[in-house]
This record gives sequence, structure tokens and C-alpha cells, in this order.
Amino acid sequence: METAPFIRRYRPTDRDRLADICVRTAHEGGDSSALYPDPELMPTIFAYPYVELEPDFAFVLDDGSGRAVGYVLGVPDTAAFATRFREEWLPRVAERFPAPAGEAGTPTESMTVLLHTPERMVRGELAGHPAHLHIDLLPSWQGRGHGRALMDTLLGALHAHGVPAVHLCMVRANTAARAFYDRLGFEPLDVPDPGPVWYLGRRASRSSSA
Repeated sequence: METAPFIRRYRPTDRDRLADICVRTAHEGGDSSALYPDPELMPTIFAYPYVELEPDFAFVLDDGSGRAVGYVLGVPDTAAFATRFREEWLPRVAERFPAPAGEAGTPTESMTVLLHTPERMVRGELAGHPAHLHIDLLPSWQGRGHGRALMDTLLGALHAHGVPAVHLCMVRANTAARAFYDRLGFEPLDVPDPGPVWYLGRRASRSSSA
């Protein structure tokens, strides 16, 4: 029986849907499948470790029939997460995605470098915003208030956990996402030489409007 769309906690049965959403939104907000032939690569970096290591901060948008069509994934302590990523997550996936032997020459190799360097997530300039997040919605579900609702759910969970503030890292080319974050009160964070990305942050609270 179908109901109205609603937000709920991630379940292990959502794993395939989580991967599909990740792949279909991972390239500047659009489909990344043409860039990365192995469909497990992007979720192995940006989705699976979050639900495996920090399941209390993983929420999905259910379309009303049990199918996840969006998600928000967060961690309350980025430095602790990076340590667990290296010690607990990387050994489980390194055989399938080994680190490049030399300079990264393909998109897959560039992403694999990110997989093998979880310490990249930890920057002193972000210490005042210890949590971080990823949020993705399938295109047909964007622009309907679901992204704000997902964000409110995570912000509330982080606030209840005693987290003061949260940050995110986004590709500058994704201008639609930047406009979305601006509306939710995220502000630029001063990170030297960030490359083709922005770091944005805001305090954790019970609502994205707070």
C-alpha cells in the first residue's frame, strides 16, 4: 500500500537504492555512470561507509512505497570518522579498489585516491564545524521541499547529539546545489586553496530555518 512520501531511517534493504541515487547524482549533481564504469565506486566512497559506520545519522526519503528516492548522510565527528574509515572501512574495499600505483590518470583513479586518503576530510579550518554531511535526491524529487525536510531531520539529529555545527564540501560547478544550501543558511567557510570546491557550514539546530 502506497502512502505519501516520508522520511525515515536508512535500512540495510535500502542499500541498492542508496547506490543508485549516489551514482545518478555524483557528477556535479547529475549521472556519473559514464565516468566511472564500476557502479560500486562512488557509493563505496560517499555512501556505504556512512551507513555502515554512522547509521544513526542516515535518513532516506521514502516515495511512499518503500523505495528510497533520496538520502542525507552525516557524521557527528569528522576526525573520528576519518580514523574509522581508514581502520574499519578501507580494509573491506581496498582489494576491489586498490590505490593507483602512480599519478592518477583517469576519473576512476582520481576517485580511488580519495578513497585511500580519508584524512583529506580533516582540516583545521573546519574544527568549529566538526560534523559533515552528504545529501542527494533523484532529479524528479528535487525542488519539492524534500531536500529541506531531509536536512531538517539530520540537523535535528546532530543537535540532539550535542554537535554545534556542520559542514559540507561541494563542487563549484553544481550551481543549483549552491543555491539550495544558501537558502538553508549555509555560509562559505574560509579554507585556503580548496580547489574546484566550496566548503560551506552552518550551526546544527532543530530546523534549517533556525
